[in-house]
Amino acid sequence: MSEKILVVDDEKEIADLLELYLQNDGYAVYKFYNGADALKSIEETEFDLAVLDIMLPDIDGLKLCRRIRENFYYPVIMLTAKIEDRDKINGLTIGADDYITKPFNPLEVVARIKTQLRRYKRYNKLAPNQENAGKEYDIRGLLINKEHHKCFLYGKELTLTPIEFSVLWYLCERQGVVVPSEELFEAVWGEKYFQNNNTVMAHIGRLREKMNENARNPKFIKTVWGVGYTIEK
Repeated sequence: MSEKILVVDDEKEIADLLELYLQNDGYAVYKFYNGADALKSIEETEFDLAVLDIMLPDIDGLKLCRRIRENFYYPVIMLTAKIEDRDKINGLTIGADDYITKPFNPLEVVARIKTQLRRYKRYNKLAPNQENAGKEYDIRGLLINKEHHKCFLYGKELTLTPIEFSVLWYLCERQGVVVPSEELFEAVWGEKYFQNNNTVMAHIGRLREKMNENARNPKFIKTVWGVGYTIEK
């Protein structure tokens, strides 16, 4: 069965081009030129991945991303003509997994889509016989189990995206050790870390938000300024 990709962009040429390249790779593409039609489809269909333009004529891509994250955890890639870090952080903070600036090479977009889908399958559909299966950590009321891909805080389940789960799991595995941002990024995202990369910071911020953590005095994920992050023993 073909994986279902949602593509939303009001620039018809871009949406049509992405559709063509994705269909050539065997994906089922659901294409929309506005947010309202896309929103209806989001509520009716569970996609495998979404590509959302931020600047739409009605409902912007960030609002669509928020709506997706209310019920679904599949990867979301944001498209935008903007290049400001603030826009990128906003997208990552509300649950986007990747961010591509226009103009772009459609082959690069397809490659990034494939990467996100591989990660999603890897982190969201773990086999029982996989390494570390059945392993869990219980840290002062924070319970995380890799086999079932579940996380609970004081008995209440946290709804984490696959990337958020992987970030938290990596830190729990290394409890008591300060993990540099570079190491965390390269371990979870599987890509080379570059300076001024705010991806880790944005995901840590979203994790703290879901855990109702005070960023200035967090109980679990501590910031070691200039170094990285740690969960203390």
